[in-house]
Amino acid sequence: MNKLQEIVANKRSEVAAWKAVRPLAGLKALAAARGAGPDFAAALVSRPVGLIAEVKRRSPSVGLIRDPFDPPAIARAYEAGGAQALSVLMDEVYFGGGEGDFRAVRDAVALPLLYKEFVVDAWQVWHAASLGASAVLLIVAALDEAVLAGLMDEARAAGLAVLMEVHDADEAAVAVRLEAGIIGINNRNLKTFVTDLATTAEVIRGIPDDRVVVSESGIRDAGDVQRVRALGVDAILVGEHLLRKDDLAGAVRAMMEPVWMSS
Repeated sequence: MNKLQEIVANKRSEVAAWKAVRPLAGLKALAAARGAGPDFAAALVSRPVGLIAEVKRRSPSVGLIRDPFDPPAIARAYEAGGAQALSVLMDEVYFGGGEGDFRAVRDAVALPLLYKEFVVDAWQVWHAASLGASAVLLIVAALDEAVLAGLMDEARAAGLAVLMEVHDADEAAVAVRLEAGIIGINNRNLKTFVTDLATTAEVIRGIPDDRVVVSESGIRDAGDVQRVRALGVDAILVGEHLLRKDDLAGAVRAMMEPVWMSS
């Protein structure tokens, strides 16, 4: 069992417990009362390269990333720096995230939020909508195609965009078949955890031009942003590099403004 399989197995157990105490009907009612969040896809393409900045305490590959960890302050700094959207980690066991962090970020900023979670069940989709998310993550490597299709239908019903994450050309073909409008290419190898921007260069060739493409992981500076932009990427998702900086707003500007100002 690899790390992704381990996390997904744990997530299935967690969701089963959550469903027992928080029925789906209640989440749907909360989602309806809250209404739709800001447009995620539109935000990503509002600049020459959109930035999804991540709010993440730790990860299995690198351990603790930021301490002290203050989600609202991080979110406000990202917004001040010019980020187009935020990604908020939901998994507590492996990433130190959770609903409390998401609520705090939602209350702190007006940006579209990605519910960054290992989604395995429709309950999570409606949980995202009830919290004010604009999009949910679906990972092709974690689910079979029929399940992915069903969760996309649930997301549409909940008024959420889907960021469908792929790691190679075969997974990208699945995302294209499912007509995913936003496709994220994760540059991190799931087996070795090594990141390589060449993954984006390889995988993007199989993605039609009418999709919004996000390059994820391994982007460290403005030069990397320029590199993936030249490949045809519409947006990037960055967490660890920014989170290790004292001045988060300044780090966003240093990474993105050379690209934005050169366009």
